[in-house]
Amino acid sequence: MKLCKFGTNRVIEPAGVLPQAALKIDNNMEIYSNEILIDVISLNIDSASFTQLKTEADGDEGKIGAKIKEIVGERGKMQNPVTGSGGMLIGKVAEVGADLADGDLKVGDKIATLVSLSLTPLKIKEIKAIQMGIDRVDVDAQAILFESGIYAKLPEDMTEALALAALDVAGAPAQTAKMVKPGDSVLVLGASGKSGMMCCYEAMKRVGPTGNVVAMCRKEEDKKRILECGFAHQVILSDVTNALDVLEKATAANNGREFDLSINCVNIPNSEMASILPVRDGGIVYFFSMAVSFTKAALGAEGVGKDVNMIIGNGYTKDHAEITLHQLRESPELRQIFEERYI
Repeated sequence: MKLCKFGTNRVIEPAGVLPQAALKIDNNMEIYSNEILIDVISLNIDSASFTQLKTEADGDEGKIGAKIKEIVGERGKMQNPVTGSGGMLIGKVAEVGADLADGDLKVGDKIATLVSLSLTPLKIKEIKAIQMGIDRVDVDAQAILFESGIYAKLPEDMTEALALAALDVAGAPAQTAKMVKPGDSVLVLGASGKSGMMCCYEAMKRVGPTGNVVAMCRKEEDKKRILECGFAHQVILSDVTNALDVLEKATAANNGREFDLSINCVNIPNSEMASILPVRDGGIVYFFSMAVSFTKAALGAEGVGKDVNMIIGNGYTKDHAEITLHQLRESPELRQIFEERYI
């Protein structure tokens, strides 16, 4: 039987919403004719969600694993009830619905899903390992990709782990490529993480000789690495929850001027005003972080009289997988960092 391409037929409650907004979805692994069944290898939990899980569990792997299984058992999907976010997965195609048989996916293909785990039907048999430093959970599990779901076949010129690490944040560098123009001044908050480094790298390519890319991080060693790799013109050290300190240091690094664009890649709450204050009226604030509160951002900008254009970090934009993987092929420095930290 073929039903809604967005998977609404799997929504259990509340009625009438799409799977991402649902509190509970059907994770029966018997597929409909317009679905794809995946044998899951690993879940890449998004950074904001994994940070919250680690904090709640005091860093205890057993408690983190138990919480993940509890969430999936209750919701039929991996959607952190605190952050509302999920992540993505890699796996092997186990079955293709009859209506999709003429597509490019075949049984046995290894893919990374490019839609959130917060809408993906998932059933976990066993958690094999939790890789704390890279937000990854190795599992014996199955998941379902809806007809509307996007994915990328894993490339042959890099390891599964490397591709997964990059594709997990594919929306950020691709959106950066679309937004940044020659001559722009760009502030990247959370520049030492996966998405932050990729956004810095892409921004440096786009601003040209007359632009200025300023990266913000918290550790001196990260500052040194970013500068050595040429991922930013300048790096400031600050706490993203201290908006006035970020404002002072960032504008000082931009010759006293406000920025054309800020990009928020942090994974903790209360970063909204540090992203908004340094941006000029008419400029862009791009929130890629899933820890951002729309309420705090909207009311905060209003409260300080900032007329900025705030963009939610849609994890999908056209050609985002290709743009992201191309960065790793193009930059030996970026690829080396990813191989050191995330695989």
